[in-house]
Amino acid sequence: MTLYARFAAHLNLALDALVLAGDLPAGLERRAITVEPPRDASHGDLATNAAMVLAKPAGTNPRALAEKIGAELEKLDEVASVSIAGPGFINLTLTDATWRGELMAILDAGDDYGRSTVGAGTTVNVEYVSANPTGPMHMGHCRGAVVGDALAALLEFAGHKVIREYYVNDAGGQVDVLARSAHLRYREALGEAIEIPEGLYPGEYLKPVGAKLAAEFGDKYVSAPESEWLVLFRKTAVAAMMDMIRADLALLGIHHDLFSSEAELQAAGKPEQAEAWLRERGFVYDGVLEAPKGETPEDWEPVELPLFRSTQFGDDQDRPIKKSNGTWTYFGADLAYHFQKAQSADQLIDIWGADHAGTVKRIVAAVQALTGGETKFDVKLVQMVRLLRDGEPVKMSKRAGNFVTLADVVNEVGKDVVRFTMLTRKADAQMDFDFAKVVEASKDNPVFYVQYAHARVASLGRRTAEAGIACADVDLSLLDTNELKLVKAAAQFPRIVEAAASAREPHRIAFHLYDLAAELHSLWNLGKEDPTRRFLLPDQAALTCARLYLARSIGQIVRNGLRIMGVEAVQEM
Repeated sequence: MTLYARFAAHLNLALDALVLAGDLPAGLERRAITVEPPRDASHGDLATNAAMVLAKPAGTNPRALAEKIGAELEKLDEVASVSIAGPGFINLTLTDATWRGELMAILDAGDDYGRSTVGAGTTVNVEYVSANPTGPMHMGHCRGAVVGDALAALLEFAGHKVIREYYVNDAGGQVDVLARSAHLRYREALGEAIEIPEGLYPGEYLKPVGAKLAAEFGDKYVSAPESEWLVLFRKTAVAAMMDMIRADLALLGIHHDLFSSEAELQAAGKPEQAEAWLRERGFVYDGVLEAPKGETPEDWEPVELPLFRSTQFGDDQDRPIKKSNGTWTYFGADLAYHFQKAQSADQLIDIWGADHAGTVKRIVAAVQALTGGETKFDVKLVQMVRLLRDGEPVKMSKRAGNFVTLADVVNEVGKDVVRFTMLTRKADAQMDFDFAKVVEASKDNPVFYVQYAHARVASLGRRTAEAGIACADVDLSLLDTNELKLVKAAAQFPRIVEAAASAREPHRIAFHLYDLAAELHSLWNLGKEDPTRRFLLPDQAALTCARLYLARSIGQIVRNGLRIMGVEAVQEM
């Protein structure tokens, strides 16, 4: 059990003791109680709001209750002192031996340090990327792909069972446009000079699709009516695009467990099943939408449509699930898809681009109706990334048609740089990706700063061995206050993991690693001014071994955090 979890358990036992003593009533709700570092480090090592949370329901004074809780906690061998701050915050200062014990726990747990069981027994479906299968991945998809993949890994590390899913939008009008674009490239492969008209996909990535169709069918479909080739060309082009998308995602180290086809969903009658289920419960009815606000179009006429009662869940109007021609609206198809996902997961998370913010409320309402509120559902919105080169916008790719491909960016700066950079800001915050800045070796570049911390640790291990120092036994009592301060920062990793998983915010891992790297670099740099502060002291083997042990524990946490982020921990730079 890691330190913060252990002290949460200690606190619960202290509260139980007060209940037995009659100082607290039994059965008080404790979920809002926290154990965390105090905002001001001078106040101690840990702080709890237990007295503030429990005083009112217990009918007592919070400071008086804090004194009683503090007296129980002060009995612990691990606690050096207890102080009460303000109206009733309890601050604990721990013994140095406690922090040395946590240092040992880090290396003893190794790759599992920080791993949690908070999600045990819960299956979470994380759907991310889900780009239309109409071309290669571009940088507009990149941030959502990385955020979704890191979130899936984070939830697994926190104990959840995770399903990584990609929804293939292969039933809409855009894939018919794709088929027509492929038909042009098919004719081109047979020697015809073509021009790509407005509205079709101009990218050269469809040339291999056209060549494949030409090799397989010759000129059979050159002059044939669209009805004879559209389905065939659509199926072939979508399959080729999905192969390309999978390859692009693999460059980022992203692999999904499940690819769900919208076309197969509709062919299986899933939207009809969802509609019937909702009608039985009164959530779908046949009605007429109000006329558009403002100036009404001349061709507008009221049409009766099946409507979902999204106003019952806070939406501003009920939403149609079918169009007037009888085909499903995007919302109707999405409703059925989420109904299907909810059959195999306790929680659903969708990673969407910020341009879809307007549809969040209705799909959240639909999932609430479809699952009776039993399936927790979150939509995480991801802002676009602006690509810059030396501060200037990056030009578009001719091969892709009108966008910068993900593959081009990864091939230029590397997978790790792309993934880490995408997690250096909260997902719904704007982001600039400057090709020059993301690869520069400076403190201002978090990718380099964290990687350099791990490389320093690895280098220290190699140089210690080269100096002929063997560290079979380590005396951690040689570590002083400055060095134990680094342990205190490291020990926060397990609680950061749980908080990040609970908030569905993987960027918190990147922030913690940067802060931890800063602490390591700061301690390391003391040796530049004072040689006695260096980690490697060839004539002081015992102290060198203690400091190497400390450094390796930091390296372990950096590796664990980078693994969640999908980034390699480098051995040298």
